[in-house]
Amino acid sequence: MLLSQVSKNIQRHPFHLVDPSPWPFVASLCAFSCTISGVLYMHAYINGSSLLFISFIFLLLAMFIWWRDVVRESTLEGHHTGIVQRGLRYGVILFIVSEILFFFAFFWAFFHSSLAPTVEIGTIWPPKGIAVLNPWEIPFLNTLILLLSGCTVTWSHHAIVSNLRVQAVVSLFLTIVLAVIFTTFQAYEYNMADFRLSDGIYGSTFYMATGFHGFHVLVGTISLGVCFLRLINYQLTQEHHFGFESSAWYWHFVDVVWLFLFVSIYWWGGS
Repeated sequence: MLLSQVSKNIQRHPFHLVDPSPWPFVASLCAFSCTISGVLYMHAYINGSSLLFISFIFLLLAMFIWWRDVVRESTLEGHHTGIVQRGLRYGVILFIVSEILFFFAFFWAFFHSSLAPTVEIGTIWPPKGIAVLNPWEIPFLNTLILLLSGCTVTWSHHAIVSNLRVQAVVSLFLTIVLAVIFTTFQAYEYNMADFRLSDGIYGSTFYMATGFHGFHVLVGTISLGVCFLRLINYQLTQEHHFGFESSAWYWHFVDVVWLFLFVSIYWWGGS
């Protein structure tokens, strides 16, 4: 009887059958709440900003607990076998493809209005009365910062693969610092800009495209921060570091999107 019971508990396949978890449902509710509260905030509803802040905090908590469970499954329980990691890689690739299509919609809206300006905006682009930002000031500086962060995150990846722990920690820390500097400069740029989201089609396309990219930078920074803590705690090894690898892929995607934003919206669209 004992041997038959043990044989039933032995996993006879390399796949991971995930235990029931409430966190995907909770995270989706928090994301929905962030969306609704974001709309309320943009339409200047009373307490819209407070609701957005609270929703975002709950979303971060849900992400933290969910990621904690995934890290436990990978590091302590050993469920992330080679086949499981391959499936996760496919999932991340499909996720990045969906994000590419997401930004494609914003670029479509921008070029739809900028290539053939209608009479409602004066048949010129940028529309009359819009004081565009100088692309060779903060936007160009942020471009250099993101490109440098792409180099440091690649350096960290190669250091992890080569088992160079000190280099991996230093380079990943530099990547996070550069990401924070980028976000700080973008917030300063938004504060100094003479136009807002409500200033016609230019303000809408500019802030939707660059703002959602900034949100992606924030998500990437949080993800890299989690990887940094895991690296400090010896949870990322030469063979098992998919969490960092997926974050690095995501960060390179953010870099490439910014290059398109800089060339099209800041440089070409502002000239």
